[in-house]
This record gives sequence, C-alpha cells and structure tokens, in this order.
Amino acid sequence: MHSLRQRLNVRDESGFTLIELLVVLIIIGVLLAIAIPSYLGFQKSAQQTAAASDVRQAVPDAEAYFADNNTYTGIALTGASGLKSYYDNGMKVFAAGPPEVPGIVTVKASTAADAATGAAIGQEYCISADDNGNWSHVSGPGGTVQTKESSDQCAAWTNGVS
Repeated sequence: MHSLRQRLNVRDESGFTLIELLVVLIIIGVLLAIAIPSYLGFQKSAQQTAAASDVRQAVPDAEAYFADNNTYTGIALTGASGLKSYYDNGMKVFAAGPPEVPGIVTVKASTAADAATGAAIGQEYCISADDNGNWSHVSGPGGTVQTKESSDQCAAWTNGVS
C-alpha cells in the first residue's frame, strides 16, 4: 500500500513549460518578420529581370522581321507572320490567365501618327513585357531596355517617346 501511495504522489515533471513554448514562438515570429520582406524583395527583382529578359529575347526577332520586310509596319506578336509563329516559336507571350503567364505583351511599329514628329512610318518599334506587374520595354532599333516600369509603356507609345 505504501508503494502505491508513493506512485500517486510522484508526478512526472518532464516536458516544456508554457513560458518556454512562448519564447520559442516569439523567436520564430521575429525570424519570419526579418525573412519575409527580404524574400519578397528578391522575388520582385527576379520578376523585373525576367520581364527585361523577355524584351531582350524579342529584339532580334523584330530585327529579323525588318530584314525580311524592310519595314516594321505589320509587325505583330502572334498570327501567321507574327514574331512568335514565324521567327521564334519559344517566345513567351503574356496570357492574363488564371493562371497569369508572364511574357511579351505589346509589339508596335511607328505609324502615320508618328510622321508628324519626324519618324518614318514603320521605321521604329516598341516591345513590352510583363511579369506579375513588373514591366519592361524597349523602343528601337538601338534602344535600351527600360525596367521597373509600372505599366505598359508601349500602349501609348509614339516615336520612341515612352
């Protein structure tokens, strides 16, 4: 009887206290508060680089179109003589989704509206790409890829002014 009473009075005190568990949760919370903004910054940078890469990939296709046609007039992203189908089948073309597929959004040539500013019709182009709201574009020929845009700069493009 005495040994039964001893077993009932002795409690097993192994395990973690509530304070120890709370300290661990606070440490995890602090680490997450540091890591998440850093991760999101890296993700945005990668998306901006991807959009710029898509634009750079399309430039040789636009130049090949000009070499074949001696003008950029009629240049298109898709279609029978589009850049994707005729010059580069691997070109990434934007699709709104869901899910959203990043890639080239706009390919435009200079038009009669640009003639007033001194540009010859069909002698310049604008190409833009989007990756999750991170835009890039180039006005060419010979233009520099512009990154960190907030919208499609080719939508209102005229004569290389964007």
